[in-house]
Amino acid sequence: MINFNGTLHSSADNLLVNNRSFLYGDGVFETVKIVADKILFVEDHYFRLMASMRVVRMEIPMNFTLEYFEEQILVALKGNNLSGAVRARITVYRNDGGYYLPKTNAVSFLIEVVSIDNALYRIDKTTYEVDLYKDFYVAKQLLSSIKTTNKIINITGSIFAKENGLDNCLLLNDSKNVIEALQGNIFMVMDGKLITPPVSEGCLNGVMRKQILSLAKKIENLEVLEQPISPFDLQKAEELFITNVIKGIQPITKYRKKEYGSVVAESLLIQLNAQVTLG
Repeated sequence: MINFNGTLHSSADNLLVNNRSFLYGDGVFETVKIVADKILFVEDHYFRLMASMRVVRMEIPMNFTLEYFEEQILVALKGNNLSGAVRARITVYRNDGGYYLPKTNAVSFLIEVVSIDNALYRIDKTTYEVDLYKDFYVAKQLLSSIKTTNKIINITGSIFAKENGLDNCLLLNDSKNVIEALQGNIFMVMDGKLITPPVSEGCLNGVMRKQILSLAKKIENLEVLEQPISPFDLQKAEELFITNVIKGIQPITKYRKKEYGSVVAESLLIQLNAQVTLG
């Protein structure tokens, strides 16, 4: 028997009792965008998921191919009668058993799907204000670059942002450099350069980050760099924007007393939508 919110229940009635993702954060996940039954950047998502599973020493099933990954997402889509623009989350977790040391490295997966508003990416012309989140820091290590089910820094940072009337917060690593936002990678435009932190700084190895780096290299007179960003750099930047696969590009309009433009962000958005439409 277990005590669940003050009432005794059989442990067999609660699926979370032995779930290792719930108990220990022993899981990894991918969030993908689907437009008209097409999974955007599907190969990048699949290979990042496989790499994440290897990092945390999960056993990858022999049938877990790219085709199987894509097929199972579309099965969930059709099972929920969804079409148009859809967000899907694929969570892979180690099977029940053990404490910190698992009894098995075999895995199960769960796919959730929900409709979203926009098929094409767009920039909302609204104020988007951020500040630094300094209660906790992200370690410069390989685990920080993958999407695990332990996101407590992002959760507490989101609460901090809400309490302070912010739209988002920027996270710092243990060297006190800016590495990403709560829900995506960070890019900075300054003196003809587009700069984003390297993955070695502890930022997420984002799928949209990869797309933006590739597209930015096609813009004339724009140097693309992966290098650390200090909080002092933010005050000198001309643009700041956040990227993820669901939103695409989100320009930051205000950080403390500094306000920013969005010329490069809007140029990249046009290229991004062209790629999504033609791909």
